[in-house]
Amino acid sequence: MKKAVTATKSSAKDANGPSPSRLIDGRIKELGDWRGEMLGRIRGLIKEADPDVVEEWKWRGVPVWEHDGIICTGETYKAVVKMTFAKGAALDDPAGLFNSSLEGNVRRAIDFREGEKINEKALKALIRAAVALNASKAKKKPAKLSG
Repeated sequence: MKKAVTATKSSAKDANGPSPSRLIDGRIKELGDWRGEMLGRIRGLIKEADPDVVEEWKWRGVPVWEHDGIICTGETYKAVVKMTFAKGAALDDPAGLFNSSLEGNVRRAIDFREGEKINEKALKALIRAAVALNASKAKKKPAKLSG
């Protein structure tokens, strides 16, 4: 039985090993419980919100989604799946999704617990806002001259 292949952008940093997308696939499968399902749902929403997202695998096993910089990470723990937004403190969160890492100056996180419903519309809006913030910062950097 062949596994369906999905078109996903991923980094080619480790050309000798599995792509970050395959590593994330593996993590979802390896969890085999509600956390894998939740991580998979979050991943799908990220891709819906930003079809140009790039998947990375950093810090010895953390799924990371990037577009002009880090958007967010997807960490799995025993009781929560944590979605940490790299620049979350700079984002408007009208739906009040952020419920973790609220004391920091830069990051904000959302802890998803077993059985919780995801406010998909609000989460996708937050992801798009993070992408827009990254893009605005990327445009302010001076262009590198080639030659």
